[in-house]
Amino acid sequence: MKRTFSTELADSQATQIEPVPPEQFDFDAYQAYEAGLLPRCKAFWNSTAGVMVYRRMRVAEVFSYGCRDMKASLAMQLGALQKSMLFAADVPNFLEPWYGIGTVASAFGVDYVWHPGQAPAAAPRFRSVQEALEAPSIPVQDTPIGQFTLQTIDYFVERTQGRIPISLCDVQSPLNVAAQIVDMSAFFTGLYDCPELVVELLDRIAERLVEFTQEQIKRIGERLVWPGHGFASSRVFGGFGMSDDNAIMLSAEQYQQFAACAMVKSAADFGGPVFHSCGNWSRLAPAIRRIPGLRMVDGAFGSQTDPSPNDAEAFPNVFSNTGIAVNARIVGDSSEVIEQVRKLWKPGMKLIVVTYCQTPEDQQRAYKAIREICR
Repeated sequence: MKRTFSTELADSQATQIEPVPPEQFDFDAYQAYEAGLLPRCKAFWNSTAGVMVYRRMRVAEVFSYGCRDMKASLAMQLGALQKSMLFAADVPNFLEPWYGIGTVASAFGVDYVWHPGQAPAAAPRFRSVQEALEAPSIPVQDTPIGQFTLQTIDYFVERTQGRIPISLCDVQSPLNVAAQIVDMSAFFTGLYDCPELVVELLDRIAERLVEFTQEQIKRIGERLVWPGHGFASSRVFGGFGMSDDNAIMLSAEQYQQFAACAMVKSAADFGGPVFHSCGNWSRLAPAIRRIPGLRMVDGAFGSQTDPSPNDAEAFPNVFSNTGIAVNARIVGDSSEVIEQVRKLWKPGMKLIVVTYCQTPEDQQRAYKAIREICR
């Protein structure tokens, strides 16, 4: 049977879990589990090539309406961490203070809208790049959603006794944020009509992103995992993860001229840029690889993962022997994982295979096969 992306699922990458309140969570067990995986994470990160397996535990409600209730979000995420220990993997899961994708845009006066049963949404406020630049901005931490995010971090740290790894929130790249601030059509027209103003806006966004990231780091402390959000992350990994989905709207030349510079500026103090885009960004892969200091890229592979997945066979020739890790998300059973890994792997690749196998037994089959293929 042909494998296709299911439009009937709220979240194709989600796993069903049972929430676990903090008072019922086995912190000793998870600490020991994480500590046992850190040496292989460190060895992988310090290497130029190799393979790791990450069984991501993404809870649909956490990345939807459930994020509004930090108590419920924590219980659901702890349930995911507890379940993750049943699956063969090399990288541990972590907690995330997720509140949609408009966090940094709020610094420019973009308000969140909370529709019942949905994730928060944000609509662009400005009709042109010039208009956005003429308006004042404030630190993200002074906005309602910035304060809510920091309160959530404090709550997570307190209720987990500071013993569980935590990532930054989903801050998004300057390019993505710009299209949340300015009407998207007007923003992309600006690339031609006023390129110098686009660069100025992206720089201004990067400054707000950096200062809010620094504030988050203060709250999370030694529990912080990198690159964060949708990437396989660890206390011993590095790099600053940003979703850069609007990259697929640009040519390779435009990406280098506008987006890459803002990514590098944003990540300069945080170990270098880490790139994510949904959809098929295969044609941009050579341009993405040239981002200075790039540490990792993330992409969807296989038709069950994304409506427009990447061409797996295009990636080895671009990223092998570069030391840049490829975080490859593959939804499906072990046979789908194996099919995609055979296309992705060649000697010299630094590959993280992100799996979503539904049972520990199928995950074990995938894990064993990945290790055999990637020798």
